[in-house]
Amino acid sequence: MKNTDLITLISLAKNKNQKAQTQLINLFWVDVFSFVMKKVQNDNVADELTVSVFSKVLAKLDLYDPNFQFKTWILTIAQNSVIDYWRKKSRENEDSTDNFDDFKNHFALSPEELLISAEDQKQIVTIIESLDSKYQDILRLRFFEEKSIKEIAEELNITVANTKVRIMRAKKVLSELLKTKEFED
Repeated sequence: MKNTDLITLISLAKNKNQKAQTQLINLFWVDVFSFVMKKVQNDNVADELTVSVFSKVLAKLDLYDPNFQFKTWILTIAQNSVIDYWRKKSRENEDSTDNFDDFKNHFALSPEELLISAEDQKQIVTIIESLDSKYQDILRLRFFEEKSIKEIAEELNITVANTKVRIMRAKKVLSELLKTKEFED
């Protein structure tokens, strides 16, 4: 793709043109996924991180400086996401005994505290049920049934790229609704 065509595509994507956003994701998906996969050596983690990278890319398109290569900018975001992933992973390993304490303390929770967490879960499910049906299906398959992106694509009879975009958009919409809900309570 010519640089001028890419700049035009980026400009359209900045203006929330969904076709342009999808095209950008499709153009660079393999590069980002391959880069991330080399660093994490796990298909599912690489999928999740790649979706996260493109979510960040689309959210921060207005920060992109056209004097630099777009692919380099995206891979820098991917590199930072991988670094964050490994930092979080090492913290989880350090805190493994803390997690056991939390697990033990779960049994010490009062019935009221247990009820509150159950209410939070119901609220999240209610918010998910208020979403467009295609987002509901994507979230159910990915996070409740824990299916891979490829399995979801086959089940919904859509492309893998389209599946990735829908997951990213559904997560973004859900996140916004959850933030709004926090301020109302």
